[in-house]
Formats: sequence, structure tokens, C-alpha cells
Amino acid sequence: MQHSNDNTPRLISMNEACRMTSLSRTAINAKRAAGTFPKAVSLGGPKRFAFVASEVAEWIDARITGRAAA
Repeated sequence: MQHSNDNTPRLISMNEACRMTSLSRTAINAKRAAGTFPKAVSLGGPKRFAFVASEVAEWIDARITGRAAA
């Protein structure tokens, strides 16, 4: 059993990434294509992938930090 306080990377689905970022699947896929969103992890097929939760959280933090510079 995995505990939330360990250092094991956690994978999240596209739906969870959408909830975390408030972006649509289309918007996330556009950012992925542009190379401006964390890379997906293949889960064995072309349509089976996930994201590393900490990388998505870092991406969100960077957006928050960037608003002060804008």
C-alpha cells in the first residue's frame, strides 16, 4: 500500500490533470503538442497514458509564479 507522504511518484489520469489545472482535454493536448505541458507517461498503448502528479503540480506553480512577472 502506498502512503501519500512517501516519495513514490504518483500517476494521474487525463481527467485528473483536467481537474487539477481547470483546463479541458483539448487545451491540455494543445499544450502537450506545443511542448508546454509535462510529458505523459506511456501505459502500454497509444491512448493509454498518465501524467506524473508532481510535474503537473509544478506546472501549476509555475503559472502562479509567472503571473507576478507578467
